[in-house]
Amino acid sequence: MKESWSKHSDTLEKSREYHKRYQIAVSSPLRRRILRLIKEGKSEREIGEILGLDEKQLEYHLKILEWGYCIDRSEGRLEITKEGLVVDYLD
Repeated sequence: MKESWSKHSDTLEKSREYHKRYQIAVSSPLRRRILRLIKEGKSEREIGEILGLDEKQLEYHLKILEWGYCIDRSEGRLEITKEGLVVDYLD
């Protein structure tokens, strides 16, 4: 499981950007639901079906979660990062 903080902690400016992106990513209840489903091992297709999102809508939210350091995408799979595990403590 990856973590992204260490590569952004060397300057105050990088730290602020990291926290801004992260806050934007986890502030949406829908994106928190997506994180929970990823944690459960659901695929992109399954997530879209469960939440009633079309491909374009889901892609939008996945990009924000990736930009906000909450998920990684590799080899067609979605993986939650350490930062994404915050979902266990929200709501």
